[in-house]
Amino acid sequence: MEARHLRYALALAEHQHFGRAAASLGIAQPPLSAQIAALEREIGERLFDRTPRGVFPTAAGEAFLARARAALAEMSRARIDAGRAARGETGRLRIGFIGSALLDPLPGVLGRFRRTHPEVRLTLQELDSPTAAAALLAGDLDVAVGRGSPRGAGAEDLVTVPIGADHLIAVVALAHPFAGRPSVAAEQLSREPLILSADAASSYLSSLFDPEVLAAAALARDIHTIAGLAACSAGVGLGPARMRLITRNDIRFCDVTPRFRLPDLQMSFRVTDSSPVLAAFLSVIRQNCADVGTRLDALLARHPAATERQPTLGVS
Repeated sequence: MEARHLRYALALAEHQHFGRAAASLGIAQPPLSAQIAALEREIGERLFDRTPRGVFPTAAGEAFLARARAALAEMSRARIDAGRAARGETGRLRIGFIGSALLDPLPGVLGRFRRTHPEVRLTLQELDSPTAAAALLAGDLDVAVGRGSPRGAGAEDLVTVPIGADHLIAVVALAHPFAGRPSVAAEQLSREPLILSADAASSYLSSLFDPEVLAAAALARDIHTIAGLAACSAGVGLGPARMRLITRNDIRFCDVTPRFRLPDLQMSFRVTDSSPVLAAFLSVIRQNCADVGTRLDALLARHPAATERQPTLGVS
């Protein structure tokens, strides 16, 4: 039994005449009569009464037609669902990110993705960069946003693209001597109690401060905690320039001299991940983050596993 047999039976029930039903289907009457007869033989029941007044469903026919309508409707929904899944309009995307990415660029990216793909289930988790990278490598995330490139077994199968540059700034309480200054020297900072993220203390700030200074620093989970502790006069907070987007009246920001560039904010994903949802998310990233599309194309072009990717990473 095929879908066309169901359509034939429904057309015949609607028009109550073989000729009119055949015309509505765009076929000749004899093939329609033959197909209905074959369907009745397959079902093992007479589905239609042929009378001089017309063709009418039997009790068995009425029961069959009810199921036929439901089956065709379900098949139509299945085609629609398949197409939406293929376009990345449904499914799931798991994203791990560091807190500073929630200041920029994730609000614009996630907001746009939510609007254009409202039925994709987003799983969002704030993680430090090493933890997010490890989760991506373990297959527990689809996308990781952090500072620096993931390392470890399987890292060669990841694509990592910069999505934002940043430099170091300081944040202090209103009563701190640095408050109101446009900048402060790194040498001066080394004589202050510092507030840092654990990620910064263990990696990229080691080239700016002595180990003793970093070892004495208070460690915070994210930039909001850094700003909050600075407001409490617990020390001088250090973080990315995007911290300036935090709106509080009890803190002040100043640049660090010499200007210290932080590792780029990076987005990583598995190059062999053929998920249409991932492709749709990357398209939104392309639209919201300058130069990412060109960088992605260049990275994928020279990655040995890139040929396994199926979705086109175009603009959606």
